[in-house]
Amino acid sequence: MTGTNRREFLKNGLLVGSALLAPVSLMNVLATDNKSFKNNTVRLGVVGTGSRGTYLMELINSVSEQEGIEIVAVCDIYEPNLNLGKGLAPKAKAFTDYRKMLEMKDLDAILVATSLHQHAHITIDALDGGLHVFCEKAMARTLEDTHAMALAHLRTGKILHIGHQRLFDPKYLEGMKRIHDGVLGQVTQIRAYWHRNNDWRRPVPEDKPELERHINWRLYKEYSCGLVTELASHQIQVANWAKKALPVDVRGTGSISFWKEGREVHDNIALIYTYADGTQFIYDSMVQNKKYGFEEQIMGHLGTIEFETNRFFLEDPVLPKPAGIAQLIGNLESNIFGKVPIGSSSWAPEVASQYKGEPLVPVDKTDGTLEQMIGFARSVREGKAIDGLFEQCYYGSVWTMLSQEAIETGKVISMPENIII
Repeated sequence: MTGTNRREFLKNGLLVGSALLAPVSLMNVLATDNKSFKNNTVRLGVVGTGSRGTYLMELINSVSEQEGIEIVAVCDIYEPNLNLGKGLAPKAKAFTDYRKMLEMKDLDAILVATSLHQHAHITIDALDGGLHVFCEKAMARTLEDTHAMALAHLRTGKILHIGHQRLFDPKYLEGMKRIHDGVLGQVTQIRAYWHRNNDWRRPVPEDKPELERHINWRLYKEYSCGLVTELASHQIQVANWAKKALPVDVRGTGSISFWKEGREVHDNIALIYTYADGTQFIYDSMVQNKKYGFEEQIMGHLGTIEFETNRFFLEDPVLPKPAGIAQLIGNLESNIFGKVPIGSSSWAPEVASQYKGEPLVPVDKTDGTLEQMIGFARSVREGKAIDGLFEQCYYGSVWTMLSQEAIETGKVISMPENIII
């Protein structure tokens, strides 16, 4: 597809590459026979061995032999984190400067799990150095850096995976197949939310108060957009995937309504995205109440999917009738109470359906992160990116940045043409 045609697709709200990113294609990636992997090891360096980086290392270690992945280098500028990385990969070379790591001869790819504002320059340097990259989401702190990462990926031809693990989660793959097959009918509204109840702070050593901004980077605008980049970015990508499209605009608001202890990022946000066909995507996130947790609700005129809880609901399910005495009691209650007028003869409360739905997949024991690590290693080994995967992640990050702009400016924001790839 030429650059001109790609821009026409985007201007019409269609997500380039989404047709190629079919759920079945991602399932096939993970179904590849792995017998030949042992003699073709992917040599991986990890930049950023804090909580997320070490979690990914633990997953990689759990399949390192069968999948042919070896962590050969670790890097972090904070000594306690570097020691954690060395503990998980005792044979790996240790660095405090990622540029020294990139000079290694026996390195195929790197994993970037640093603070957000460092993603772009590390990723670009690695791609330009001939390495493949897995980078945690969101892609970067600014729209300009996000675009620069995409250009480096296209310029070098090296694989760039972004950490949107839902793209590899079996329940999301199954749910997206149903959505795209029309099982939900016409999708006209999406709701998503992510609610927590904590201050999001991490402890800083009492004798090193100067590390506050380094350790709690998520709370400062220089390094992060807070709820937008750390949480909403996942759900923006899911909404675009479900629609196979991009929004035409976004509007939003945010505030620091509770945690007034020096943070610079909002602790409460709300966003509304509009797609070209009129679909609305309504989003909110906060860190003052955890009752509703997090969810993505995809709603069509025939049904609803709630991904995080692994549920599928039909609008008009055919439910089995209760047998015997239960049905008799139900009929009696209906005759006695069913026609009591309240307010008017036509009044009826429109309460939520009590139908509990069905599971999307019978077993739900993964969030897709391990599967994504496996998928990345196999892509590196083959030297071939998964069709459509990068576009999904890139435009998810683009709309994350546009969401932040909408909140900060109070304006309705659309995507500029100059960042279309």
